[in-house]
Amino acid sequence: MRFGKKGKLSLRYVGPYKIIQMIDQVDYMLELPLVMSVVHPVFHVSMLRKVVGDPSFIVPIETVEVDEELIYEEIPVAILYGKVRKLRNKDIASVKVLWRNQQVEEATWEAKEEMKKKYLNLFE
Repeated sequence: MRFGKKGKLSLRYVGPYKIIQMIDQVDYMLELPLVMSVVHPVFHVSMLRKVVGDPSFIVPIETVEVDEELIYEEIPVAILYGKVRKLRNKDIASVKVLWRNQQVEEATWEAKEEMKKKYLNLFE
C-alpha cells in the first residue's frame, strides 16, 4: 500500500497539522511530527482539508506505520460475511474483509482462498 491510498485511490487523512509556509498559491509547507520525517513536508492544496467536521475520518498517526519507502501494510481485522458468485463454469467464494484503520463502509471483497492462505486465523 502506498501512503494515503487504499482500494480505489481513496484518500486517508492524518493530522491536523499546522501550515508553516505558503510556497505559492497551490503549495503549502506543513509542520509534520518527527515520526513522519520521511514524508516531504510540501503538499498541493488538493491534498489538504480545511476543516474536519467528523474526527472519525482522521487516522491517528500512531496507528499508521510508514517505512522509508512510504509504504504501509493493511492488516485485516475481521471477516464480515461471505458469498459465492456463480459464473458459467465455476463458483467463486468471496469474503467481505474489514481492514485496520478503515470503517465498515470501506470493507472490500476478497477471494476466500487467498485470504485463507494469508490470514488463516480469521477463519478459525
